[in-house]
Amino acid sequence: MTETLEFGRFFLPGPTEVHPDVLAAMTRPMIGHRVPEMEELIGDIEARLKTIFQTTRPVYIVPASGTGMMEAAVRNGARRHVLSLVNGAFSSRFHTIALSNGLRADALEVPWGQVHTPEMLDDALRRGIYDAVTVCHSETSTGALNPIAELAEVAHQNGDVALLVDSVSGLAGAPVLTDAWRLDFVLTGAQKCMALPPGLAFGVAQESVLERARSKSDRGTYFDILEFEKNLQSNQTPNTPAVSLLYALSVQARRMTDEGMEARWARHAAMAQRTADWVASMNDRGVHLEVLTPAGHRSPSVTCIRPPEGVAGPRVVAAVRERGFAIASGYGKLKDSTFRIGHMGDHTVAELDALLEALTSVFN
Repeated sequence: MTETLEFGRFFLPGPTEVHPDVLAAMTRPMIGHRVPEMEELIGDIEARLKTIFQTTRPVYIVPASGTGMMEAAVRNGARRHVLSLVNGAFSSRFHTIALSNGLRADALEVPWGQVHTPEMLDDALRRGIYDAVTVCHSETSTGALNPIAELAEVAHQNGDVALLVDSVSGLAGAPVLTDAWRLDFVLTGAQKCMALPPGLAFGVAQESVLERARSKSDRGTYFDILEFEKNLQSNQTPNTPAVSLLYALSVQARRMTDEGMEARWARHAAMAQRTADWVASMNDRGVHLEVLTPAGHRSPSVTCIRPPEGVAGPRVVAAVRERGFAIASGYGKLKDSTFRIGHMGDHTVAELDALLEALTSVFN
């Protein structure tokens, strides 16, 4: 059994560290999920989630991982033919989910670490064959941040096309203006920038997706967003909720809205910039490191770094672990060639500086 790291030293890009007050909330006794106390709990959570998502729409709370809500997005929001913007492991997963649900799905691929431009999407949609686009906002495998506001604008300029957004490692760390950007469906998971234990997923659907769901007989049961909508009218869930996780969510949603979304976004941006500055400083000292994603397209929540030639990513991770910190190896085909720092959730620049100091010593 691995030793427990002290708080402030756990920098995985999910699950991220959870504040002790949030963990402690999970020890509260069970309550029934069809009682007034549960409706009051969900009602308070909903009000705060709407601020976090920057929306007036209901926010679905589902006992699932983000992958579950990705499936909800395509089952409810896609009709026949999907275009998947693929630039890493999780955007590729979105494409696979569309295919596995019986939809026609084409992948528009760019190299891992790159992003999709509005021009790329516009060129693809001009053929007029796609009714939905899947996109990963913050690609956790590479640290690339797709320009979802601009991509949504292009989608809507090309007729009845729904943009389905995976923002699992983006939302609550990077700006996501669900209503202002007209994101047809946006989803996230609990265990990334929201700094909650794994096990909850969240989603928001605009009326455009509800209309599609009403016309579909194959949208499934567990991820039927029309059932989510109906139950939230009375602050209920269609299926048994994860009661202990709702207790944690209640505490953390209050902490997040007390901090303020602009302040939270700024803190994440400062940590990403600090990490990029550290990489540059190491290069100045003769240690060749490289941020995989080019400047201007980097996620504020996770940075993927290539170590010097001949140094494997897992070796860096192990050396940092010996110094009392947790970071992650690369993901998928980048496992051996990169390592990743998850500067997200409730971490601070000061805590990040301690990690970077330890990382510096690894390369000395």
